[in-house]
Amino acid sequence: MKFDFQFLQSDKFEQNREVMILIGIILGVLVFATLLFYFLGKVKPGAQVKELKMRTNSWWVMASIFVLATLLHPIVSYLAFALLSYAALRELTSISKNIREEDRRVIIWCYLAIPLQYYFAYNGWFNIFIIFIPVIMHVWIPFLLVIRGFTTEIGRAMSVLPMQLMLTVFSLSHLAFLLSLPELEGFNAGGRGLLLYVVFLTEMNDVFQFTWGKLLGRTKIIEKISPNKTWEGFVGGVLTTTVVGYFLRFLTPLTGIEALVVAFSVACSGFIGDVIVSAVKRDIGLKDTGTLIPGHGGILDRIDSLAISAPIFFYLIYNLYYA
Repeated sequence: MKFDFQFLQSDKFEQNREVMILIGIILGVLVFATLLFYFLGKVKPGAQVKELKMRTNSWWVMASIFVLATLLHPIVSYLAFALLSYAALRELTSISKNIREEDRRVIIWCYLAIPLQYYFAYNGWFNIFIIFIPVIMHVWIPFLLVIRGFTTEIGRAMSVLPMQLMLTVFSLSHLAFLLSLPELEGFNAGGRGLLLYVVFLTEMNDVFQFTWGKLLGRTKIIEKISPNKTWEGFVGGVLTTTVVGYFLRFLTPLTGIEALVVAFSVACSGFIGDVIVSAVKRDIGLKDTGTLIPGHGGILDRIDSLAISAPIFFYLIYNLYYA
C-alpha cells in the first residue's frame, strides 16, 4: 500500500479539483467548529459545550479516516471499509440479546462473508455483489442453523443474523463499490467524488437535524423510539441537506433536479437508518452501541444513517448513469 501521489500531481489534481474542494470545505467546517466551541468554552463553560467539543474532536478523527480513504491507494479504501464493517458487525453481535449461545459458531460465517463481499466490490463484479449476502448468505446461514439441530427460537436466529449482516456489511460495501464504478465522460470527480458526496451529506444531515431540533424542536416524531427526534428537526434537516446536496452536485454527474431528488432521498434514508438502529438499542436497553468514539458512542452509532443512505444513493446513481 502506498500513497496515491499521482492523485496530487498537477494534471490529476486538476481533474479531481472537485474532490479537493470538498475536502477543503470539510476541513474548514471542522476548524470553524473547533475554534467556535473553544471560545464558547472560555466564555460560557458548561456540560453542553463540553459535549460539543468532544463531538467535534471525534469528527476530526472520522473525517480524517474518510478523507485518507479517498486520497490513499484504492486498496486501502476497500480494506478500511471492510474493517469498518467488521467492527460494526462485531459491535452489533456482541450487544444483541437475540443471539442464542448455539448461534455463536455460525456467526463466524458472517465474518467470513466480509472479505468476499469487498473482494466482489473491488473487482466491480456487480451481479455477484448484489446477490451474495441478500440471497446466498440469506439461505446459507439458516441452513447452518438448521443442521446444528437447536430448534428453540431458531426462527428468530434465522432473522437476526442475516439482518445484522445486511445492516453492517452489505449496506456499507456500497460505499466501496462506488470506487469501482467505471469512468464517465465529462465527470472528473469519479468514485472518489461520489463517496465523499454521500458520506458528507449523510453526516451533515445528522448535524442539521440535531441543530434544527435543538433550535425549533417541539413536536415528537416517534418518542418511544427516539425521544429527541422532532418533526421540526427532521424537516429542517432534510431541507438543509437537500440544498447543500444541490450545491455540491459538482461531485456527481447529476443535473440540478436530479441532485435535489438524490439529496432529499439521502436525507430521508439517513433518518430511517438512524431510527432503525435506535429501535434496536431500545430493545437491548442501551443508549449507545459502544464507547469507542468519545461523544458519539460506538461505531454503529455513527454509521447507522449510512447503513441505509449508502445503498439508496448507490442504486439511484447506478440506475441513472451506469446501468
